[in-house]
Amino acid sequence: MNKRNYLKGLLGLTLAVSAGLAHAAYPERPITMIVPWGAGGGTDATARMIATLLEKELDNPVNVVNRTGGNGVVGHMAIAKAKPDGYTLGMLTVEIATMKHLGLTTITPADYTPLALMNEDPAGVTVSATSEYKDMKGLMEAIKANPGKLKASGTGQGGIWHIAIAGLVNKAGLPPNSVPFVPSNGSAPAMLELVAGGIDIVPTSLPEARSMIDAGKAKPLAIMSKERSPMYPDVPTLKETTGNDWTVGVWRGIAGPKGLPAEVTAKLEAALKKVNDSKEFKDFMSKRGFGVAYANSKDYGEYMAKSTADFGEVLKAIGMAK
Repeated sequence: MNKRNYLKGLLGLTLAVSAGLAHAAYPERPITMIVPWGAGGGTDATARMIATLLEKELDNPVNVVNRTGGNGVVGHMAIAKAKPDGYTLGMLTVEIATMKHLGLTTITPADYTPLALMNEDPAGVTVSATSEYKDMKGLMEAIKANPGKLKASGTGQGGIWHIAIAGLVNKAGLPPNSVPFVPSNGSAPAMLELVAGGIDIVPTSLPEARSMIDAGKAKPLAIMSKERSPMYPDVPTLKETTGNDWTVGVWRGIAGPKGLPAEVTAKLEAALKKVNDSKEFKDFMSKRGFGVAYANSKDYGEYMAKSTADFGEVLKAIGMAK
């Protein structure tokens, strides 16, 4: 009888230890990474590379799922509403900092557990190669002297590049509509319109303007960043050339729904740091002209909060905040 009780106790102890080990072995099953934008784009490609490298770090499959619609709302909402167990993650993009201001959704960066910022591409100020403006100081003087004359484009109304140019002139103490914004379906058609002479400024990232710049059809005057771009080290920052410290750009990062367990957050944060530091990731991003950036969970959360506040101020100034 005593032997039987001993064996029962030993079995119970074994099961308890096994359960504890199993609990500590996150992840135990495949992880889903939601991408709020369509397959084939820059965000999708970046997410898939991160997922591939993250699989190696976690020794577990990471499956990318595109959840598109509503200008990014559908996918971002799916990430926020997922069960906070570490098995559904997602790639947040800069649009999450504008969606609530634009009245598209009630979710904000506060509805997520931030894990890591992985990419940032600051806005540049690009003009046609034939433009009379040779530097940013001259361009700003022209905007101040002739409000409404020079036009910009690069995205839809209220999009990131609209915010970039409106924020720039707002920070300079000028009315945000001093540079009228012409909506477009992205930077590529805007750059074509710039070269054709239909608009005067495209405030897009330098990687997106790269083909026209390298072809000698466009020239960047400044970058809205704290530091110069490694891609174009001769292009000064906005602050260097005008004293204006406005900074803005597109960014991508990984997050989970609000309430992820601390141990899961810590493991994912460490794995994503290794991914960000890897040669494979850096080479992949460099070939596509994307900037590699990194911020840990805490800093990424603060970064998103600042973006949300800054963008809200600009959208209010241009009359688009709901």
